[in-house]
Amino acid sequence: MNKVKILVQMREAGVLGVIRVQAAEDLVGIARALRNGGLECVEITMTTPGALRAIEEAGGKLEGVTMGAGTVLDGTTARQAILAGAEFLVTPTVEPDVIEMAHRYGVVVIPGAMTPTEILTAWEAGADMVKVFPASVLGPSYLKAIRGPLPQIPLVPTGGVTADNAGEFIRAGAAMVCTGGWLVDEKAVAESRYEVLTERACLLVEAVRKARGEDS
Repeated sequence: MNKVKILVQMREAGVLGVIRVQAAEDLVGIARALRNGGLECVEITMTTPGALRAIEEAGGKLEGVTMGAGTVLDGTTARQAILAGAEFLVTPTVEPDVIEMAHRYGVVVIPGAMTPTEILTAWEAGADMVKVFPASVLGPSYLKAIRGPLPQIPLVPTGGVTADNAGEFIRAGAAMVCTGGWLVDEKAVAESRYEVLTERACLLVEAVRKARGEDS
């Protein structure tokens, strides 16, 4: 596992898909559907039953996918996720023990923060990028404002990101965008209509590429 390589891959991808479901459906199948839509970075939240097993299985079945663990709240959970094969960790808040564990194992860590103080605290504690949450409430203008005094910190807006507004966040200076609820539609998952997830992943990836001025 090469931390620098993983970080570069994530930033180049520009999109992080979050799988957060109430039951241990076919998590690998969901991740595969997202990958089929061009999404290369996938996070399985630790609030999902069977998350560790899914991370481990996906590592051997989904070539070209950078797999990580989300909603990691403590060092113990962080270590379990890393040993299961997680290549990056995401937290909802600034958790120093999770950051420390990620450093110990050489894994990318993206703590969650909201205020300028929290964002800087996370960065100074060793974050590789900082998740700005809730993006739906704060908006692209907030991200742009934060980038003024803190341009050195790669920011990842999370919460309420869709294909319709992803480009706005990228143009506001986001290093990448993170989306879950809109991308992994609960009804589609319940009905095993994974093609819906693939279609949405395509739209999201295309929106980010367009905002970056890249060819599709």
